Amino acid sequence: QVQLVESGGGLVQAGDSLRLSCAASGRTPSTYAMGWFRQGPGKEREFVAAISWSGANTYYADSVKGRFTISRNNAKNTVYLQMNSLKPEDTAVYYCAADPATWGLRVAAASYDYWGQGTQVTVSS
Repeated sequence: QVQLVESGGGLVQAGDSLRLSCAASGRTPSTYAMGWFRQGPGKEREFVAAISWSGANTYYADSVKGRFTISRNNAKNTVYLQMNSLKPEDTAVYYCAADPATWGLRVAAASYDYWGQGTQVTVSS
């Protein structure tokens, strides 16, 4: 099994930047694809970004493309989400998730087996 713990959320102003971290532990977490999801007030949980086990392949939701960057450091068992040019509509609880299907990247939340507790990101105008 895999354990995930997010950190780095907080309250920022529109246009600011924030970096989220997800610390992973388990037998072989570095071989898992990783994803970031978010859930805003009254909304369904939505896909944000995903990264392959090697870090060579990434995929982003259209709403964050060009502003957010997902990366990973397998030596540190950590996945990051760098968020730039933040907008009020980015306000949500952000979750990291692990997917053992390393052959491809998936966008459905139900495809991910392990989840962190989430970290709150609030962007004010």
